[in-house]
Order: sequence, then C-alpha cells, then structure tokens
Amino acid sequence: MNEWICNGRKIRLIEGNIVLLNVEAIVNAANKSLILGGGVAGAIRKFGGPSIQKECNKLGPIEVGEAVVTGGGNLKAKQIIHTAGPVYGEGDEDNKLVKATLNSLHIAKKSNIKSLAFPAISTGIFHFPIRRCSEIMLKTTMDFLEKNECPEEVVFCLYGEKSYSLFTETFEKLQDRKNQITSSKKKYF
Repeated sequence: MNEWICNGRKIRLIEGNIVLLNVEAIVNAANKSLILGGGVAGAIRKFGGPSIQKECNKLGPIEVGEAVVTGGGNLKAKQIIHTAGPVYGEGDEDNKLVKATLNSLHIAKKSNIKSLAFPAISTGIFHFPIRRCSEIMLKTTMDFLEKNECPEEVVFCLYGEKSYSLFTETFEKLQDRKNQITSSKKKYF
C-alpha cells in the first residue's frame, strides 16, 4: 500500500476489488447509458443488487465526463458515483478523463463524502492506456485535495498487479515532484 498526505487529506493505492471496500462511496467506471454491464459495473451489479440499476435507469443517459450518484444497494459503500469515462480513440480523451475524475470529486465534496474509492477509469473495455490513466487521475486528485477539505481520503483500488504497479510508479514520481516544489518554496518564500 502506498500513501500520500496533503493538508490532512490522504491518497492510498491498493490492489483489490473495489466493491468490497469499506468506504463511504465508490466510483463506477460507467458507460453513457448507465447500464451495469461488465468490469467494475458488473461487479457492482453482482454484489450491490438490482436497486442500483433501477436508480441508474432514472438518471441515464449521461455524457462522457459527467457524473451522477446513486445509493450503494447491498455494498458496504453507501453511495456510488457513476461517471462515464472516455473510449480510447474517440478524441479529447485526456480532457474527458480529467472531467470524469473532477466531477466525481466534486460530487464527493458536495455530498460531504469523507472516503471515496476510484477504479482505473476507462482502462478496461474502453482501452484507455493504464499509464496515461494513472498520470491523469492521480495528478487531478492530488491537485483537488490540495485545495479542498473533502473528501478526506481517496483510495485508488486497482485490479491486478500490472495496474497496481503502474499506478505506484506514477504515484511515486508525482510525490517526488510535489516534494521538490514544496522544498523550493520553503527555500525562496
């Protein structure tokens, strides 16, 4: 497990199944129609029960980058933030992934969600490159937590050793950059 703390807020990286986590909310890497199909959405359907899909049916469709919230059904998480990630190759994917991440974080802040877990959005059937996903999602989240008090903890729950290793590598590079910036500010300001 890797951890970064900024202004009392925390980011953690773990390997595992996001639907089993004991957090207030999880993020679903959704499709625009909000149909709970495979991947993270399929696990949510399987472990959370049919009430989640019923709520999604009332909220969908959404645009890529948008996010909506439902109850957590039978999951430990009380809420699910569903965000539509970009399909690799559709154009402007990086900005769409930033928007999906930020909109999820804004919902967590508005809903006063203290602990939130993200998967690696769009890296499954949408084929977004995992390394690029890690760079975008981690940097966006670090920047958000530096300026906002909520959520207090963000967990990136990665499925499989490859995803976990790539996120860890990116995480360590971003921490080093943040530490260098902080050190230079202390010297000169």
